[in-house]
Amino acid sequence: MLDTELHKHLHTSSFVVRNSVVRCDVRITTRYNEQEFVSSLMGIVHETGHARYEQGLPRHLLGQPVAEARSMAIHESQSLFCEMQLGHHPAFLALLAPRIRHHFGEQAAFAPDNLAKLYSRVEPGFIRVDADEVTYPAHVILRYELERDLVEGKIEVADIPELWDAKMQQWLGLSTKGNYRNGCMQDIHWTDGSFGYFPSYTLGAMYAAQLRFALEKELGSMGEVIAAGRLPEIFGWLGRNIWSQGSLHSTDELVRRATGEALNPHWLRQHLEQRYLK
Repeated sequence: MLDTELHKHLHTSSFVVRNSVVRCDVRITTRYNEQEFVSSLMGIVHETGHARYEQGLPRHLLGQPVAEARSMAIHESQSLFCEMQLGHHPAFLALLAPRIRHHFGEQAAFAPDNLAKLYSRVEPGFIRVDADEVTYPAHVILRYELERDLVEGKIEVADIPELWDAKMQQWLGLSTKGNYRNGCMQDIHWTDGSFGYFPSYTLGAMYAAQLRFALEKELGSMGEVIAAGRLPEIFGWLGRNIWSQGSLHSTDELVRRATGEALNPHWLRQHLEQRYLK
């Protein structure tokens, strides 16, 4: 995709013959910036989280509603777990550094410590999909408030550019006046009718953080697990507790079974404080 929207495109098709699955096709798409690989790399890690979730759904129940993904917030939790909890972790970036140098050559910029700084940089920006995880919720709040007021009839479509600019200045200190490309036209959600979807990203971030802290109680710290090359154990834990459960339980019950409690924003705050305020 070459536009400014790194929207998830996850296509799943399966064929059931005589109660046995003969094929399951999971595909992801991403975008590339020829000037830098940073966003593309984590975009692929993010989409891989979506794909792994789809691949891990209960195959013996395929074709039934309980074999479907529980919700889009849970779907986003799996992509954001892979991207933020795993992909942005310094230990994971240390594993990637030799591979990056192999493809792009020896550069000081590709040292593990520098990659960690690059992927933990906090800076307000215009584009939601390029935002760091600290400022990202501001993009979601902006969109939620606009679509809420649209649905309730409090504003008209023609009001969006001006309101978008006002909220960008309020939340991020940036102006999009006259800049529709980096403003209200950057997302495809409203044009394809996905009203109400944006909150699933921040809900997903909260679920992802909560899952990480629950996982650590069983496997040990993420840093130690990653550094030891025990990534299959991380995916195994997610597989047992989230993927293989499909829609067998309500969202609250699914998360409660995996972490011991329903959604609690405390864990996202603790994650952000650990990573950015240490």
